[in-house]
Amino acid sequence: MSAVIISGKDLAKEKREAMKKEIEVLAQEGVQPGLAVILVGEDPASQSYVKAKQKACEEIGIYSVLQKLDASVSEAQLLDQIQSFNLDPLIHGILVQLPLPAHISEKAVIEAIDPSKDVDGFHPISVGKMMIGEDTFLPCTPFGIVEMIKSQEIEIEGKHVVVVGRSNIVGKPVGQLLLNENATVTYCHSRTKDMKSITKQADILVVAVGKANFIDASYMKKGCVVIDVGVNRLETGKLVGDVVFEDAKEVASYITPVPGGVGPMTITMLLFNTVQSAKKTLVSVK
Repeated sequence: MSAVIISGKDLAKEKREAMKKEIEVLAQEGVQPGLAVILVGEDPASQSYVKAKQKACEEIGIYSVLQKLDASVSEAQLLDQIQSFNLDPLIHGILVQLPLPAHISEKAVIEAIDPSKDVDGFHPISVGKMMIGEDTFLPCTPFGIVEMIKSQEIEIEGKHVVVVGRSNIVGKPVGQLLLNENATVTYCHSRTKDMKSITKQADILVVAVGKANFIDASYMKKGCVVIDVGVNRLETGKLVGDVVFEDAKEVASYITPVPGGVGPMTITMLLFNTVQSAKKTLVSVK
């Protein structure tokens, strides 16, 4: 029997409807969640992501500001722009679209964002709090992945999770979030020996390597849950994940599709973090 498809698109729609109602309640208190996005340069993929984020904000009632900066902007000028948003009471979340031009330190930029407005969950303070299980803004893609697993009432506690990939944006934090849910977590990466013998032990397999069709059913045990984070465009123009979907769905019990899987949840959790940030300011005022 084929795997149950975990639709990120459907779950995102459900969560955004709930947020829309929350935003209407906040409006009665005189608060509108505000998100500032800074886009440096003309990278087509970044422009596409930013456009999708702005559209999502508009749909649910989040006030959004887009600050476009030329690729030649100095690091000091970018940091000044971040500081102006840090001080703006109408802005509850700040996102600097990555990647940045080579002359700008990504580390310096991330650290310049006020942790109370770090809705991307990348600031070292946010990461540190996530590590020890304290309340903080969680990185959006890993947060979305955990929400997708929970939406199917899949038990995480005590399960063996194998994460293929160790990026700071997805691989490492998703493993930590699942560890916080009492899973046993193993990481695989480019230096892992005999990866297949490890992935075949996974109850939940998260694949985030950015390589089209990298993992097929031979890497999986029967009945595992497969979360495919990759989005790769083939020469034909078709979008595919890091997992061979048609192959894997005959082995897995649950699987995320590409497109329509993890992707829609990333922006949704960004919106969620922004709304939570606005709610915190309301509490602090009271």
